[in-house]
Amino acid sequence: STSKSGSELFMRAPTFHRLAMRQAAKPENRQRPAAGALRRLMALAAGAALVSFGAGQAACAAEPVRPVIKEPHYGDSLFHFYQEHYFSSVTSLMVSQHFERVTLHADEAEILRGGLLLSYGLHREAGDIFAQLIEKGAAPPVRDRAWFYLAKIRYQRGFLAEAGEAMARIEKNLPADLEEERVLLQANMLMAREEYAEAAKVLGGIAKTSGAAAYVRFNLGVALVRSGDTAGGSKLLDELGREPATNAETRSLRDKANVALGFAALKDNRGEDAKVALERVRLTSMLSNKALLGFGWAEASLKAPKRALVPWTELADRDASDAAVLEAKIALPYAYAELGAYGQSLERYTDALASFDREGAALNESIAAIRSGKLLTGLLERNPGEEMGWFWNIRELPEMPHAGHLAQVLAKHEFQEAFKNYRDLQFLDRNLHSWADKLGSFEDMLANRRKAFAERLPQIRAQAADTGLGALRKRRDDAVRELARVDADTDMGAFADAKQHELLERLANVRDILKSAGTDPELLAAAEQLRRVAGAMTWQLAQDYPTRLWESQKALKAIDAGLEQAKTREAALAVAQRDEPARFAQFEKRIAELAKRIRAMIPRVAALSREQQGHVQELAVAELDQQKERLATYVTQARFAVAQLHDRAHLAQDTDHVKKQ
Repeated sequence: STSKSGSELFMRAPTFHRLAMRQAAKPENRQRPAAGALRRLMALAAGAALVSFGAGQAACAAEPVRPVIKEPHYGDSLFHFYQEHYFSSVTSLMVSQHFERVTLHADEAEILRGGLLLSYGLHREAGDIFAQLIEKGAAPPVRDRAWFYLAKIRYQRGFLAEAGEAMARIEKNLPADLEEERVLLQANMLMAREEYAEAAKVLGGIAKTSGAAAYVRFNLGVALVRSGDTAGGSKLLDELGREPATNAETRSLRDKANVALGFAALKDNRGEDAKVALERVRLTSMLSNKALLGFGWAEASLKAPKRALVPWTELADRDASDAAVLEAKIALPYAYAELGAYGQSLERYTDALASFDREGAALNESIAAIRSGKLLTGLLERNPGEEMGWFWNIRELPEMPHAGHLAQVLAKHEFQEAFKNYRDLQFLDRNLHSWADKLGSFEDMLANRRKAFAERLPQIRAQAADTGLGALRKRRDDAVRELARVDADTDMGAFADAKQHELLERLANVRDILKSAGTDPELLAAAEQLRRVAGAMTWQLAQDYPTRLWESQKALKAIDAGLEQAKTREAALAVAQRDEPARFAQFEKRIAELAKRIRAMIPRVAALSREQQGHVQELAVAELDQQKERLATYVTQARFAVAQLHDRAHLAQDTDHVKKQ
């Protein structure tokens, strides 16, 4: 009957919100993922907007301009970048920079390289790149953007000192949206160092503006509460918790504000105020477990254990992998004991102990599966994406004995970053093995080239000897002298073709015959005809002479070009005979050096992968060990409470026995 009435009361109760326990009252540190900021940085670099040094207006544009690719090798790097093949992009870009193939995009290429290095966590190298470019004369807006993104990513990686160094370099040239984000980042860094009063001062400056983000007000409220100004912080959180929410993000933040406000009130023993705040939390949201637990304790603090049964009964039937649910399982029998329902209390404690035993066994199974490598192997298999760098995220969960335990493990920022490092090491290991195989192919290619060179060189030498370049030069010189004589003497017959030469010979023979003949009238007529034919031939040769002279001169130039080319090839052949064996030796040495480096790096990367795997697994196990410790505490409390109930029962029996006597 109590359970039924509690259920009815619960259905009429206000909605609540769900929580990951330790996250309920924490500042909103990751409201805008740094990966998104890094994407914007590299996209601007690729679009030639961020890195147009000396063109600050373009760099501050809301949308990146369409890139104009002036060199194909830079376009190749951008192609890999937009395909999200970041490893291929940065390696091809660095090769192109080494061989000076992207000189027309020098600054853009450096910013792109810096952003890509950041995506793999190499923030120091990226910082050096930004500093060098800024020293070359970056526009103030560009300079501040670069340091802001670098500070944000360093903060996300947990390098607070380095993030503070980058923040100190930012002046006052950020656009309004990034300036607000900068202030919020600065406040988060202060809160990470537990300097809540300073964080409140920083946030207070922009929280008073009309367009201040809800995140700023939330963090300011938390900072005020933790700095000791509970009244001021609670007022701000209360305002945020009452505001209408238009989307899932603002609804979640509103619920978070109410949970933080409710637990702050509980800490100060203000049960009614805690109830008011926790009643606003949605029942079906991520924070509802924490809110239900807090609401029950608020009722208990007001000496109303019967009303505390309502939220605790609902919470106790939820997934036991949540610490709030485990606490509810012993809070519920505590409420029954406060009401004097010792039988129901004992029954609930017994059920709780059985549930704790099952959860303890489940935690042991999950820990064993994690240490066997099942978690990491499953995550890699379910979430392919070898070259994703920082932008890669876990989307599919692996098959595990108890999937509910994964939520609290994967939610940890440290686990996410450690797992990304492990995934990158796995990719590097595969990449090194691939290059080891390719080096074997290069060795075969080099052997084939050496063989081909040795076989073809004698043939080419023989061809060069048969050609007789010296004899060809002599013939060319003779042709030059003859052409000069023809040009000087206007020797039109020198350009006669074969048919014309035949006709000229016939004319000469006929002329000789006619000279030896007498004064025969017929022969005189033939001589006249000969004169006319000879004149026609002379006229034809005169007509063809300029053209044939020009063609001869042109052909002579072609001969000169051919001889020059032959001379060049002869010199190249001589150089090849001298240098090619040395080049082969250099290639062989280079391949041997690379093979040695790769052979040295493979076991090193493998060792680092094993070490990182152990580190990632221990991070996950540590989270579950904390759950086991909480579970052990709850078991101890439950057994102690059961013992107290038994003592009360024995004491009551003894009292009744005495009265009867």
